[in-house]
Amino acid sequence: MRGRLWLGLAWLLLARAPGAAGTPGGPRRARSYPHLEGDVRWRRLFSSTHFFLGVDPSGRVQGTRWRHSPDSVLEIRSLRVGVVALKAVHTGFYVAMSRRGRLYGSRVCTAHCSFRERIEENGYNTYASVRWRHRGRPMFLALDGQGAPRRGGRTRVHHLSTHFLPVLVSPR
Repeated sequence: MRGRLWLGLAWLLLARAPGAAGTPGGPRRARSYPHLEGDVRWRRLFSSTHFFLGVDPSGRVQGTRWRHSPDSVLEIRSLRVGVVALKAVHTGFYVAMSRRGRLYGSRVCTAHCSFRERIEENGYNTYASVRWRHRGRPMFLALDGQGAPRRGGRTRVHHLSTHFLPVLVSPR
């Protein structure tokens, strides 16, 4: 009995030691989330500037105020944990970003179509290009007050134009 007590006490002391895994000052354990990869969701992305993100049949990315626009239904496919590709279901175009930060529609999913999805403190999501950066800063997907896409180099995470709410697609 006394041996078990000492063993338990030694275990507690080792677990609390500085640098032990799982403690605030210690190294973090690598986590695996294979169940999140390949997830597909159908959503409408509603910008905080009051537009739904859409890709029209010509491949132009723009905002629309019409809630039931077929161009605004997006398939959000998880490529890796925290990285997604956005595809317009009706038109078949992927949302992509060029080196200069311009948004466009692409028929094939390349590295230009990868966005880092992050849930911000206010509950909105932001989408930053995985491939491109502007002067060391991430370039975000954004719609201005008229529904036109903003260039990625002029966007920051705290701008309201970069914040989107994923809205469930309701069946008609």
